[in-house]
Amino acid sequence: MKTAVIGLGSMGYGIAMSVLKAGHETYGFDVAQAQMEKFASEGGSLSSIDSIAPDLDCVVVVVLNATQTEEVLFGTKGIVPLLAPGSVVIACATVAPEFARSLAARCQEHQVLYLDAPISGGSVKAAQGQLSVMASGSSDTFTRARPILDAMAATVFELGNEAGAGSAMKAVNQLLAGVHIATMAEALTFGVTQGVKPDKFLEVISQCAGSSWMLENRAPHIIEGDYTPHSAVNIWLKDLGIVLDIADSVNFDAPVTKAALEQYVQAKDQGYGLEDDAAVAKVYAKQANISLPGE
Repeated sequence: MKTAVIGLGSMGYGIAMSVLKAGHETYGFDVAQAQMEKFASEGGSLSSIDSIAPDLDCVVVVVLNATQTEEVLFGTKGIVPLLAPGSVVIACATVAPEFARSLAARCQEHQVLYLDAPISGGSVKAAQGQLSVMASGSSDTFTRARPILDAMAATVFELGNEAGAGSAMKAVNQLLAGVHIATMAEALTFGVTQGVKPDKFLEVISQCAGSSWMLENRAPHIIEGDYTPHSAVNIWLKDLGIVLDIADSVNFDAPVTKAALEQYVQAKDQGYGLEDDAAVAKVYAKQANISLPGE
C-alpha cells in the first residue's frame, strides 16, 4: 500500500520504519526536516503532500493531540480533501471520543475511511512493529487498514464499528498509565527516605505484587539518571487532562487521576516538562530533600 506517515516523533518514526520494512511504499512527513532526511536515508520516500495525496492508499497520523490531528486532516493544507475515495486514515493520537467521531463524520463527507486507532507500547515497540492498537471503525475501514495495522502492531483490538470506542479505551489506559508512573515515582523516592536504594527497589518490587509495566519500564530511567524523553512529562498534562474532561462530562469523580495530574503539573512548573515522564520523581525528591542517581 502507498502510505504516508505524518509525524515522525518517537512513535511515528518507529511506525514509519515498520511499515517500510513490511514492504509498503512509505512517505514520511514531519515539521522537523532532519527527521524526514533521516527517514529518507533509511529507505523512506519524501515528497510533497499535494503531489502524492491522490495516489495514497493510507495515511497514518501520529501527531501530539487533537488540534494537530485536525490541522493535518482538515487545516489550510489538510490532506483529506486531496485523498481518493476509499483511502483510509489511521488516526493514532490520544483524543476525546467525541472528537474522534466528529473527524470520522468529516472524512465520510469526502468518502474517506477513518479508523480511530490510538496506540500503546512506547517507542521501542513502535520500532519493532509490536504496538497495541485500540481501534474502532467500520468493517470496510478495518479491511482497508489491515495491511498497515499488521505492519505496525502485534495486537489490534477491534472495539466497535464506530469511531470513538478506541479513544474511550485509550483514555482508560492513559488513566492507569499516568497514575502508575506517578505512583512508581512516589514509591521509589519514599523508599530512598527509608534507605532503599533505587536499583534494589526495582530488583525487588518488580518481582512483587506492587509492580506494574510502567514501574518496570520507567524506574530504570531514574536509576540511570537518564531523562531523555521517550514520553515527556508534558504528555501527561494533555492525556490526564483529556481523562478528566471526559469524567467531568459524565459527572464522574476521579480523585486519584487528579492527584497524579497535580504531580505532573508541578514537574512542568519546576522545569521538567520536556524531560522523560519519569522525571516526575524529581518533584518528590525535591520535597523530601533527597538526591536521585545522577544528581
